Amino acid sequence: MTTIDQTPLGRLESEGRLFNAVLKGPTTKEGRFGFRGDIAIKFQEQVADEKRPPEYSIEQVLTFSEEDKQYIPVLVGYLHSFEYLKPAVEVLADVLSPDGTYLMFCNNIDLRSQYKVKMGDITFYVLPCDESTVWKETLELMGIEKNDIKKLNTAGKTDFVLDATLGFNNGFDEISYEKGLEIMEPVRNRNENRPV
Repeated sequence: MTTIDQTPLGRLESEGRLFNAVLKGPTTKEGRFGFRGDIAIKFQEQVADEKRPPEYSIEQVLTFSEEDKQYIPVLVGYLHSFEYLKPAVEVLADVLSPDGTYLMFCNNIDLRSQYKVKMGDITFYVLPCDESTVWKETLELMGIEKNDIKKLNTAGKTDFVLDATLGFNNGFDEISYEKGLEIMEPVRNRNENRPV
């Protein structure tokens, strides 16, 4: 059975970056370790032994890594601000591959826009996400019906969706990270308009 320390996710786990996990364990595929949850990017300063939540994270992450492989082949997640893409890449740099498939949904990009952003030799597909979830948005983007996966367990659903996402390639407009910072919108308050 594959354990996390045999995969590229092991370093993130040892640094205490993986939390809020819905799935953190072997999947239905041999040699594969799946993770659904959040990856901490910037930690708050801790006072004494007080445990504080991260300042910001890649949220609602869907990913897997494989035993004895250096890179994470596919990762989908949510950033509350496009600006966090750079620090996210800095944290993940050694586990991302130029051949990998990486999608980031962002709170503050135009809802009609979809971009391809190269960070060094790593390509990210950046999409808007307002009030939906990464899971729902990914199913829709990949044309997966809920009935296709409803009989599968969490690990099986994750495998199915990420296998469909692998190799995703679309004719999105390519922009630089700097251009993205220029055109990004203010971060919307995610608690706005919610019943109290």
